[in-house]
Amino acid sequence: MPTTHHRRLSDMSGLTPLSATTYTPDPQGAYRALQERWGMVAPVELEPGVHAWLVMGHHELCQVTRNEQVFSCDSHHWRLLQEGAVAPDAGIGPMMFPRESAYFADGDQHRRLRAPIEEALASLDEHRLARLVRQTCFEQIRGFAARGAADLVSEYAAVVSTTTMSSLFGVEDEQRPELRDSLVAMYSAASESVASAIAVERIVTDTLNFRRVAPGDDLMSLFVRHPNLRSDAEIVQAALLMMAAGYEANANWIAQTLRLMLADPRFEGRLRGGRLGLDDALDEALWRDPPMPNMPARYALVDCELGGQLVQRGDALILGIAAANQDARVHTDDSWLEDGNRSHLAWSAGPHGCPAHRPGRMITRTAVDIALHQLHDLRLAIPADELPLLPSPWSRCPPSLPVHFTPPASAPRM
Repeated sequence: MPTTHHRRLSDMSGLTPLSATTYTPDPQGAYRALQERWGMVAPVELEPGVHAWLVMGHHELCQVTRNEQVFSCDSHHWRLLQEGAVAPDAGIGPMMFPRESAYFADGDQHRRLRAPIEEALASLDEHRLARLVRQTCFEQIRGFAARGAADLVSEYAAVVSTTTMSSLFGVEDEQRPELRDSLVAMYSAASESVASAIAVERIVTDTLNFRRVAPGDDLMSLFVRHPNLRSDAEIVQAALLMMAAGYEANANWIAQTLRLMLADPRFEGRLRGGRLGLDDALDEALWRDPPMPNMPARYALVDCELGGQLVQRGDALILGIAAANQDARVHTDDSWLEDGNRSHLAWSAGPHGCPAHRPGRMITRTAVDIALHQLHDLRLAIPADELPLLPSPWSRCPPSLPVHFTPPASAPRM
């Protein structure tokens, strides 16, 4: 068992980079190595010289996400930022620097900024959304069906996700390819994230300006009218939060579920009458490879002890979602009891828990189901353990999922 550590985070050196838990074929092995040395809360390096705590226990992570009085989402409280110890152009900036967004707010401010997002989700016509997703899926499949080969990330999951979010927000057609490429890069290598985040924000701002002049039946127009959003900056950040989070969650969930169903014999057998089905695969993907395995961030408002570590006021804490999902304290040895277990933290917990479970699951389930039924004899083009990974500290989605299948006799139709 690891011993309790009471060293200051700022005094530590030689720490494991956070990306070592994602850019690896064995992420759980990387988390276990940290746990064996430090316990359920471990010091890690975000960038050279920039340290944070990685919270890997299910119980500890729930403590952090449910206690706004001790752990804030507002990165103005981050001591390294206050001291100027993080470069203004740092690669972690797009994910951790403060903004006028519900993601970076607490208490009444958070509730004010979150309300338009919840109302936007409640306003969605699920039948209309389902038609949009189905239409997008079939259009993409028609584009590559005759080849008998495709990349189900760049040609399918990423396109379905960005097209859906772009349509919901009324983004102009000519800007959608750039939006997709920029969102992919924003979550990948730190060296690409800053410029990509700027490009995404520019496209969102262009959409805001267009919809203010020409409002429509879209979520950006709803945000423009909403009294809780008091400035263009707040409108842009609300839209950016929904679009970026929606893209990342849906694209990764689609890709990871397809990978699981094509690579894992339990699910591969499903296509031939096996016991485990699509909904089982959707849930297991959230347990094993959640859309964001490491989620930024909380900031300690007071000195406290967490998981045997002395967390000081101003320290940053990263939510180790994937590690917490594998915490033995929330699992049993009975596979039948595990079926249907949805106590995972893929959508975080507490006041900042993701409110888009229902539409996210519908989008992902529809996309995976259509791919499996339209692409006959679908199989991976390379062994699953040779699939590449994005060099990202936050995401572990493969940037490509090459597959082969039997070309259909005629173009797929809805």
